[in-house]
Amino acid sequence: MAKPSRTTSVIFIFIGGGTPSLFSGAAIQTLLNGIRARTALLPNLEITLEANPGAAEARHFAAYRAAGVNRLSIGVQSLSAAQLTTLQRIHNPDQARAAIAAARDAGFDNLNLDLMFALPAQRLREAAIDLEAALELAPEHISYYQLTIEPDTLFHANPPILPDDEVAAEMAIQGRELLAQAGFMQYEVSAYSQRNHQCRHNLNYWQFGDYLGIGAGAHGKLTEVILNNKSWRIWRTAKHAHPSIYLQAAANDFIANRTELSADDCVCEFALNALRLTDGFNTELFMQTTGLPLTYLAAQITSAIADGLLSVDGDHIQPTALGRDFLDDLVGRFA
Repeated sequence: MAKPSRTTSVIFIFIGGGTPSLFSGAAIQTLLNGIRARTALLPNLEITLEANPGAAEARHFAAYRAAGVNRLSIGVQSLSAAQLTTLQRIHNPDQARAAIAAARDAGFDNLNLDLMFALPAQRLREAAIDLEAALELAPEHISYYQLTIEPDTLFHANPPILPDDEVAAEMAIQGRELLAQAGFMQYEVSAYSQRNHQCRHNLNYWQFGDYLGIGAGAHGKLTEVILNNKSWRIWRTAKHAHPSIYLQAAANDFIANRTELSADDCVCEFALNALRLTDGFNTELFMQTTGLPLTYLAAQITSAIADGLLSVDGDHIQPTALGRDFLDDLVGRFA
């Protein structure tokens, strides 16, 4: 059994999962000071904060940068005024552009823009115009993903008319081509970056790494090494979701749910994440992060290779172009 890869230093911090840009710069400074006082931080670690592009949030950008945040992820979603209204976003295209300018003025040289396609009634050319407008803003990273209707949302209760699957697929291909022409590398299904600007936080997810979730509703994945590193267990944790319950909990009672992953869980979750990566993964990564021998993947890999969904080069496993296009089918084989 391979030993898990361990680290004693924090290699990234991601402040998100809601609207953290409503916090003041002083609040973010307090949070980061508290983390620095409790654990070792690498000198050049990535500290990302998710932000909405409204004026109220943008006024905090300089203070966030002074506190140590060095990467902003801005939820633009679209630069079409009509689509932003349809999506019920509270910002408009001018405010989005102003927020990006404010981030640059504050000293941020690592920006991600979230952008969606296959929006209600969107046509192929309209998706291209939207993406081209985002590219004109010269971000270092773009998360370009298809709109999905989530449960318990207004769209779920009253579904809009969306482009059909064929048009959505054409939009995805068109987007990849436009991003490549602009110098962006696709390193994950929906993630594109300029050279050396891949998101470390997301890469850690997709490589099945550990992370500690802090705050109401936060989820974590932690590997517990036992018996002098001879074996280990992998835990999924979830903190109390309701803020008032979380704040009233005792210091040792923040966790609402703690589940140990079975071997089958590990195989499924590893595939769900690692197969999203354009470059795939080395077999050593699977063994190091799950503690399982490669035989747990052998039958599925053989089947996927036969169907043209995976390619293997030595100890490197990579989704083919067909595998990336039919990722749900590929991942489902490992469930």
